[in-house]
Amino acid sequence: VKARMDLMGQIGMNTKILGDMAGGKSDFDATAAGAAQAALAAAAASIPAAFMDEVDDPVSEARPGVWMNWEGFEAKAKGLETAAMAMDVSSAAGIGAGMGAIGGACKACHSDFRAKK
Repeated sequence: VKARMDLMGQIGMNTKILGDMAGGKSDFDATAAGAAQAALAAAAASIPAAFMDEVDDPVSEARPGVWMNWEGFEAKAKGLETAAMAMDVSSAAGIGAGMGAIGGACKACHSDFRAKK
């Protein structure tokens, strides 16, 4: 469960880096944006492997639907990876244009597969 939480933390951290640049909370930095995009896409690609084994842990926020609908779960993870790779990180405006797809991919998965604690 810790590995899953670390992975979701990486996704959140890199999404925040990109979102802060898009929203003007931090200055646009092309190198940092590219690194955050690559890290976000890599983390998204790692989601299925991190959830491969079903673990009954009270700390986990994963719903049983993850394993009952594995193909759907994998598809949602792939959606985040695709959204991250499609994002134009050459400008703050490009990042901003792609943030909706990132947020939508996160929400789509969390709505179906994440339990609120």
